[in-house]
Amino acid sequence: METRRRMSTRSSAIRTLRPFLTRHPRLKGALRGADRAVSRLHHSAAEHVPALIRPQPRQLTAAITASCNLRCQGCRYGRDFMVGERISLDVMRAVLDDAKDAGVARVRLYGGEPLLHPDVATMIAHSNELGMNTYITTNGVLLGKRIDELYEAGLRWLTMGFYGVDEQYDGYTQRDGHYSRVDESLATVRDRYGDDVEMQLNVVLIRPTTNLDALGAAWEFAERFGMVVHFDLYGHSMPFFTDPKGELGYREEDRAQVEAVGAEIVRLHGLYPERFPQSIEMLRSIPDWLMLGPDMLVPCDAYQLLWLGADGTLQLCDVTFPLGNVNDTRMRDLLFTDEHRQACVDGFKLKCPNCTCKSNTRIMKHAASYRRYSAPR
Repeated sequence: METRRRMSTRSSAIRTLRPFLTRHPRLKGALRGADRAVSRLHHSAAEHVPALIRPQPRQLTAAITASCNLRCQGCRYGRDFMVGERISLDVMRAVLDDAKDAGVARVRLYGGEPLLHPDVATMIAHSNELGMNTYITTNGVLLGKRIDELYEAGLRWLTMGFYGVDEQYDGYTQRDGHYSRVDESLATVRDRYGDDVEMQLNVVLIRPTTNLDALGAAWEFAERFGMVVHFDLYGHSMPFFTDPKGELGYREEDRAQVEAVGAEIVRLHGLYPERFPQSIEMLRSIPDWLMLGPDMLVPCDAYQLLWLGADGTLQLCDVTFPLGNVNDTRMRDLLFTDEHRQACVDGFKLKCPNCTCKSNTRIMKHAASYRRYSAPR
């Protein structure tokens, strides 16, 4: 109970200070740097005393529906992963209430495709009313049709997965003509709401998109719609992602191309640092994450994360460490338990399939990795 109370107090302080810090970016940057320095000390100590790692949930990531209107290569959503499952509005309201009480400051709603959930706007409104920073990750196909209700619900931030332009996009998503629908949707958002809605392009780095032409196309796309650029790395251990033909992951012969793309990303960051939410340290580490895969051994901070599946499964992250099911038990009763605490320690120690999630914060909190990637290579 005491841990829950401390997390809730910290979260409340973050929510109260956020508007002030947004108006004072230098102070915000200084506080963020101080927080990361403290986190590095914490992780360094925890490598010797793992019990120092405790549940500190700051973000809830909820796959509110398993349905999807695309059929992306490798993705099992909409095919054979939690088929037909969808979080009900009543359950999600309770989850959000419990998340706030647990100290969660940020909520991400995704899927599947979250805009296929009829109650997504109501969920956003409820989360915002609780004071949590709430956003969606969408493929963008339906965004133009639903943006008005989403904006009215308080949505001011969204992220969108990116797999290429024109035929490359349609080929990867296996839906002809959908690239043009995404293009039209983003134009609608900008026409109606201008910069009042922040949009982030999540460039998915898989083998077919890890080349300079694809990176250039992604950068041009982001510039056209005024989007910041974030890199999602190939997920070799995601339960909802497979690569049966071996076409999406990396091979040793890809190293030169991977390093060339990494170098170009770093160059772009040098020219336009404001366009990248990820740290320069993480961006420099991208080739190692892609080429080493599960051998990229950086302690994980998933102890600050909660993941909710469309079937109600609650886990520490979207790969492993199940905690229970919110359709059967209130989330508040699944948190800060012995099982939750052990999952946090095991995740930190990488007693799991290891993944590329949280790569930015993992690099910034791990002293050895931070030192390695702080200097140009």
